[in-house]
Amino acid sequence: MTLYDWLVFIHIVSAIAGLGPGFAMTFLTRGARTMTELNHAFRLRHRLHRFVMIGGVLLLITGVWMGALQPALFQQGWYITSLVLFLVALAFGPFVLVPRSKPVKALLNKHKGDDIPASYYTLSRTLFFCEHILNSLFLIIIVLMILKPF
Repeated sequence: MTLYDWLVFIHIVSAIAGLGPGFAMTFLTRGARTMTELNHAFRLRHRLHRFVMIGGVLLLITGVWMGALQPALFQQGWYITSLVLFLVALAFGPFVLVPRSKPVKALLNKHKGDDIPASYYTLSRTLFFCEHILNSLFLIIIVLMILKPF
């Protein structure tokens, strides 16, 4: 196997290990009926987020490295579009998700009792909507990588 083949392999494994958990994260909290269950679900989300971060970094590194090994990729529309969408997705975390997750985390930390407050549903709906947009971006990137339409 060539270096490029290894990079493709690492890229695919990183996509599975990094993006897979990211797609599941928004659904972890849906079954929670008590604050105990909800706190547990958010701890699981935090653990899964580590995989998402490591996978995302590896995706970026291997993707750009493959482009450096085969500069013709930088002339392919699907590659440039995928790279731009990925950078937008990376910026989405600190600029969109973090500001929407902080109130949810604060509510989880300060709420006493085992009932889930109504305000959680409003805050989480906004957060999860943004996460679904992010997941849609990743799906578009995956489709571009598979089909290479332009």
